Amino acid sequence: MSVAANSNVPRGEQGPTKAAVILPHERAGRGDAARAAEARLAEAVGLTASIGLTIVHSAVYPLRAVRPSTLLGEGQVQMVGEAVERHGVTVVVVDAALSPVQQRNLERAWGCKVIDRTGLILEIFGERARTKEGALQVELAHLDYQRTRLVRSWTHLERQRGGFGFLGGPGESQIELDRRLITDRMVKLRKELEQVRRTRGLHRKARERVPYPVVALVGYTNAGKSTLFNALTGAGVYAQDQLFATLDPTMRAIRLPSGRTVILSDTVGFISELPTQLVEAFRATLEEVAAADIILHVRDAAHPDTGAQRADVLKVLAEMADGQDAPLDAGWESRVVEVLNKADLMGGADAVPKLENTIAVSALTGDGLETLRAALDARLAAGLETAEFRLAPSDGAGLAWLYEHGEVLAREDAEEAIRLTVRLSAADRARFAQRG
Repeated sequence: MSVAANSNVPRGEQGPTKAAVILPHERAGRGDAARAAEARLAEAVGLTASIGLTIVHSAVYPLRAVRPSTLLGEGQVQMVGEAVERHGVTVVVVDAALSPVQQRNLERAWGCKVIDRTGLILEIFGERARTKEGALQVELAHLDYQRTRLVRSWTHLERQRGGFGFLGGPGESQIELDRRLITDRMVKLRKELEQVRRTRGLHRKARERVPYPVVALVGYTNAGKSTLFNALTGAGVYAQDQLFATLDPTMRAIRLPSGRTVILSDTVGFISELPTQLVEAFRATLEEVAAADIILHVRDAAHPDTGAQRADVLKVLAEMADGQDAPLDAGWESRVVEVLNKADLMGGADAVPKLENTIAVSALTGDGLETLRAALDARLAAGLETAEFRLAPSDGAGLAWLYEHGEVLAREDAEEAIRLTVRLSAADRARFAQRG
């Protein structure tokens, strides 16, 4: 068992909230993607610290058998209780999915609040969501999670139950009332979400009428997507060395070396074992990926668990392409380019071991970014076709349009006409031919 203290979390006005993070770990041996216990614990500590809690104790507890009542063994429950008392812990984060009964029993045993992995991630999403859709999705997910735990978590219900036993009594009536209020709120949220989605669909169609290639950044949380986004666009998107620093999609136009304009989209970070209540919200934030011409899979190449993180990201993308109404098409893998980020921690871009279809960069220092831009140019150019155009000298609008939407390879000016050789997409060529 290991103990870790974190003194870097700023103290609030009331003093820091002390937390313990524990990982009930079933022994590995379930395939290559089994995540190392220490790496999983470090991720859980990062998630907990990201909501302002001060971690004063963290430990891995191997599970020989799962106990339905407490998940952990009796001796392990006692060991955690002793650590809670010794460090003055007020919140214990259990990096596992707890049933309402397990959560209640652990709270009684330890005399403090207990949050499982689902509750922790819901808390983070609720803190970070900025767009209307993001906030609605998180509230809906939180209500869905809370509805199953009314008996456990709402202390006023326990007071109302009094001596009426386990069945009947005013406590039961209050529970049903609260559950009905939650259900009514969830129905209202779903209607609001449908309206927001329709509006966003109209915005997407408007962008399609002025089509620029879309490059979507995806990757495990804290892989450096937002830092890379800022480095490529010069934008000021919030980027911190913490998990889920940004949740809502952000889009900016950038120029590539050829002069071609593309839209760069930064999306929410992926994570293993995403709570089921957040799956729909998570997929909704990734809709921009479905329309992307190139998917940049940003990886933290220096992370000890980078292989397992890569598998988690690819698993979510594969699920998005599965089914009849899947948002992602079956050929999405051909559009993926892996970006091995944080090369500065490994001695520079040239020192990073690279496989086919991977590019090593450091979003922090800028090392490898020119190579990445050139690779994006080459990828997009591979899907273009070359065409000859003859314009009247007075057709300034047509000339500007071709320069804006295509790559002019050759130009010949004469008194009677301007001859251009342009590389552009088939859709843009057809659109230019149909202009009035």
